[in-house]
Amino acid sequence: MKIEKITENKKQFLDLLLLADEQENMIDKYLLSGDLFALYDDDLKSVCVVVPIDSENCELKNIATYAKYQGKGYASALVNYISGFYKKRYKTMLVGTGETPTILSFYEGCGFKKSHREKNFFTDNYDHPIFEGDIQLVDMIYLKKNL
Repeated sequence: MKIEKITENKKQFLDLLLLADEQENMIDKYLLSGDLFALYDDDLKSVCVVVPIDSENCELKNIATYAKYQGKGYASALVNYISGFYKKRYKTMLVGTGETPTILSFYEGCGFKKSHREKNFFTDNYDHPIFEGDIQLVDMIYLKKNL
């Protein structure tokens, strides 16, 4: 398994990024300014994007794994890697997600704790309803991890 920081042609990973954030113009808001990491295990399995917020905080804006590789630890390995990568630069890492038990428990398993909620984020910022399984996403739930 190897993880690479991608500095050029980040849009080549759009198909994978769209699995976690299904509206391209929302991805465009953070892809250019963010650091993109790709995890390979023979072939590409998972990607993530991290953006600076301020001198003490960064945010994991997108993390996605191809469906056939989900549940095999790739996303967790990527979170562990980026946590170590940023620990000298930032005190905390935030991540925002929809209010779904599976995703929240994934982040909590990676050491994140619930921080705050941004009401109506998904309904105010996306041009169509966003669903995770049967659950319509409305509020953004932020979690925070001390690095």
